[in-house]
Amino acid sequence: MKAIRYTRYEGGLEDLSPEEVLALLEDFLLDSGFSDPFQRYDPDPNRAPTLEDLYDALLQALLRNELVPEDWLREARFANRKEETHLYRAIQNLIRKLEEAGYVRFPGQDPTDPAQGGYRGEAGEARLELTEKASDFLGLKSLRELLGALGRNPPGLHPTPHHAPGVEKTGETKAWDWGDPLELNVPETLKKAAAKGLENLDQGDLIIDLAEYTASMSTVVLLDCSHSMILYGEDRFTPAKRVALALAHLIRTQFPGDQVRFVLFHDKAEEIPLARLPLAQVGPYHTNTKAGLELARTLLKKMGGEMKQIILITDGKPSAITLPSGEIYKNAWGLDPLILAETLKEATLARREGIPIHTFMLAREPELLAFVKKLSQITRGKAYLTHPGNIGRYLLLDFLNKKVRRN
Repeated sequence: MKAIRYTRYEGGLEDLSPEEVLALLEDFLLDSGFSDPFQRYDPDPNRAPTLEDLYDALLQALLRNELVPEDWLREARFANRKEETHLYRAIQNLIRKLEEAGYVRFPGQDPTDPAQGGYRGEAGEARLELTEKASDFLGLKSLRELLGALGRNPPGLHPTPHHAPGVEKTGETKAWDWGDPLELNVPETLKKAAAKGLENLDQGDLIIDLAEYTASMSTVVLLDCSHSMILYGEDRFTPAKRVALALAHLIRTQFPGDQVRFVLFHDKAEEIPLARLPLAQVGPYHTNTKAGLELARTLLKKMGGEMKQIILITDGKPSAITLPSGEIYKNAWGLDPLILAETLKEATLARREGIPIHTFMLAREPELLAFVKKLSQITRGKAYLTHPGNIGRYLLLDFLNKKVRRN
């Protein structure tokens, strides 16, 4: 969907589709706390927008795109109760559209339980929850923007250097072997039959078509949500979320045999479902890369697939580990030898399991570069020095161009 940019008010707000409304709210929904100075310096990882926040964000988006009639603005400016204005009722209808289309939901919308909040009464502290459908829409929008910048269209499957019967034909043929699907190249087989006679045909005279062999891939995306991801004058977490959503949509629609799961790592590590990804927040956390890699390995064991990979998006060196006692040991100063050793031990285990770790670095600290270089050497993964503006280009190109090599 193209970005909506209206220059003057035309028609009623009721003409906006749910998708257009969701597109207007994209920046608000993906915000990671960077736009709020207080939130930037004192982040709340459990922060979630309320219904009142949604109303205010939608109002600002409508004003920014000049979608509100002047007489409605005058009415709202002098009204004693905003609930009685055309503008308020129109925005509530837009919010209702989002809910009815399955993009958002609110807890406590049972009219017999008004204390829970919801737009049937005062907004109160009713929290907004996105659905997986909304996350998928945001992923599609991000993917189109990223691939448009690359001048590419999404491809189909991961190619490999191997050939096999089935999938996409290459124009090459081979004699049939036991275990091959019997996908005969009829003209070539008939030539053999004409030369030898049907009664004299044997296994080697059955000619089959070759096709490119394609492999399924299981991916775990590790997203660093430590405090530094929004702290130092740059929002690094929101672009990371955008590219993760784009990757999820790409895999779902273009690589149906693939799987992808998402892990946030901070003082600890946690898997996060797709529906919660857009609203994920940075916290006052350190960087427990070891915990993230450990959880990623565990998930990949369950996911199966011929190819496995970990995509690590981070802006800092590891600064925390979980000790056997369950206590979190932290040290933000330099590369702590204990933290480094335990993290690289996890990378070594990934290497033994055939799991490369591809790292996308959002900072240029010498200590981070040294750590990532060592990590890549251990797992034979790739490392990219990126910034928030180009991480999508590097990550998607790496994913789309990846080749399978088997010894």
